[in-house]
Amino acid sequence: MNTARQDIRVGADIGGTFTDIALDMRGKIFSTKVLTNYATPEQAILDGIEIVTRSAGISPAEIGIVIHGTTLATNALIERRGAKTALVTTAGFRDVIEMRTENRFEQYDLNLRLPTPLIPREHRYTVKGRIGAEGQELQPLDETTLEKIGDAIATGGFGAVAIGFIHAYANPAHERRAREILAAKLDIPISISAEVSPQMREFERFNTVCANAYVRPQMADYLARLQVRLKDMGASCPVFMIHSGGGLISVETASEFPVRLVESGPAGGAIFAADIARRFGLDKVVSYDMGGTTAKICLIEDFTPHTARTFEVARTYRFSKGSGMPISIPVIEMIEIGAGGGSIAWVDAMGRIQTGPESAGSEPGPACYGRGGTHPAITDADLVLGKLDPDNFAGGAIRLDTAASQAAITRDVGERLSLEPRAAAFGICEVVDENMANAARVHAVENGKNIADNLMVAFGGAAPLHAARLCEKLNIDRCLVPQGAGVGSAIGFLKAPFGYEALASRLTRLSRFDAKETNALLAELRQSAEGFVRAGTDGKIVCEITAFMRYAGQGWEIPVPVPEGTLGSDAKCQLQKLFLDNYQRFFGRAIDGLSGLEIEIVTWSVKATDERPASEQHALTKGSRSAGRGVTRPVFDPATGELQTYAIIERETLKPEDRVNGPAVLVERETSTVVTTPFDAVIQSDGSILLIRKGSQA
Repeated sequence: MNTARQDIRVGADIGGTFTDIALDMRGKIFSTKVLTNYATPEQAILDGIEIVTRSAGISPAEIGIVIHGTTLATNALIERRGAKTALVTTAGFRDVIEMRTENRFEQYDLNLRLPTPLIPREHRYTVKGRIGAEGQELQPLDETTLEKIGDAIATGGFGAVAIGFIHAYANPAHERRAREILAAKLDIPISISAEVSPQMREFERFNTVCANAYVRPQMADYLARLQVRLKDMGASCPVFMIHSGGGLISVETASEFPVRLVESGPAGGAIFAADIARRFGLDKVVSYDMGGTTAKICLIEDFTPHTARTFEVARTYRFSKGSGMPISIPVIEMIEIGAGGGSIAWVDAMGRIQTGPESAGSEPGPACYGRGGTHPAITDADLVLGKLDPDNFAGGAIRLDTAASQAAITRDVGERLSLEPRAAAFGICEVVDENMANAARVHAVENGKNIADNLMVAFGGAAPLHAARLCEKLNIDRCLVPQGAGVGSAIGFLKAPFGYEALASRLTRLSRFDAKETNALLAELRQSAEGFVRAGTDGKIVCEITAFMRYAGQGWEIPVPVPEGTLGSDAKCQLQKLFLDNYQRFFGRAIDGLSGLEIEIVTWSVKATDERPASEQHALTKGSRSAGRGVTRPVFDPATGELQTYAIIERETLKPEDRVNGPAVLVERETSTVVTTPFDAVIQSDGSILLIRKGSQA
């Protein structure tokens, strides 16, 4: 059965505050937001499915597939709530995960703080045995010591084991043998780096296998529980997970390699934005995803999100590369900060308003939720400024307490700075919007882009509330708020392909390139990648081959797309030309013709995905008729610094070509779009809202 083409599909996204559910029934979307249940996260999914199936008039038994993404693995790493894990590594390399790369990301900070290793030193075990950089055995594995290590782990109360040996990416024989020996003594999951992250650079590889082992028992237990409870409610359909690279994998694969899920929720949002970009033919897009706990920015070019092979979790310094825990897996590249609707506002020792990274989450939630929260969150500030209707939040499912918001803001911010509640609320929103704008600028500059050249796609429950103001700060003239924006990541899951990226590091200089050996490696990678994809679909599979290359002596490499097919006798010249062309595209010029400067291949990648149907095409319109304003409400306007009369319009009452002159608030069940004074809103042919700056030529 081709599960990718089932006509009733559910996307479920567990966030830090809300769990979003989207049901696609033959092209019609039914969606809801449910407060995340921390004790039993699957409960929110079950509750949400019950709501959307009831709305659609079907039973859970009619669901053809459930696609799930979650931040549970990320949160377990950040909050250090994983299993007690042992690391078994090569003698002499016990402290690699603690020594890191010795890079000082803040050169002049004498009190530099680095993340504490996931595995303390006393839980790291070493064994003799050595594989060389070219995969040759330099010293046999000490199996007697491994037997003793297995006994120590068995009596130590450990819940998982990570195995990371030097140069295992080139030859995994020692890691596999070590797993066999330990598995004979242990009844706990064992992860090996050659399978989790078969790439060069031991710090990143060791840290990734440690992270995988650390969250593996918790994630395996959760996923098994989810499947059982779905079947109990009648949904006996298959469940697939979206991984950090934006593809779908089976629950079994996700349970074995849960580190691949670390950025699964945000990846769905990037796919959602990429689909919008493709639908409107937009080649330069910046996605803005702001939920209850975090906000994410991702650059999308030619309808494809930027990707990377490494990213960081739990940075100790905001925006500082190198200050976090590196995870070496394929991932959609984005920048993420603790700036969601539930992010708590506070005043630091210097009298500055700060927001996050601590979040009120769903338990107890912002003060206005009336669930026991006492600290002011961004949602409280939005409520006090008039952006939210206290009687119509989440379609009326949650009644908001404005007085509680005012009291919390006054106590924690207003009294500290001698500000009345509205001024303090405006300060909170300005800080979070400026933080997000700075993050967007940094992300664009790091990628050599000008953020103002992009159209913004805003989604997530909180993003449409802040998108117009963010566009003002970034000098962006156009912003799209798609239909279903409040549950955008969950809808993105439904559009994700079945996909998997297999990688292998084989450091090879072009002067010693062997086409036959490389073809054999690529065939192995293709078989591995397609095997994961075939677990979910029997449709046509498309493969993309990438060589990560550099000049010998450089510290990092660039991705070089390679045409599919067998590499022939001219492959060396072909790869050289492809590298030089891509190097020039990245850096403006290639270093060609310098004596002795060789080119080398570091890593090969084969990404397999099933072929997706073409998106329906639309053209952006500026609108041909003015929509009536109807009901109004006073809302604080940042452009004037005082309350303005905003039109309050139900989004579902607007039709394509309607143009709403700002200021206004367009209300829907899962979010509200604030149209500030400098912008107008135009309804597009697919129901999306286009915010367009007054007087712009866009």
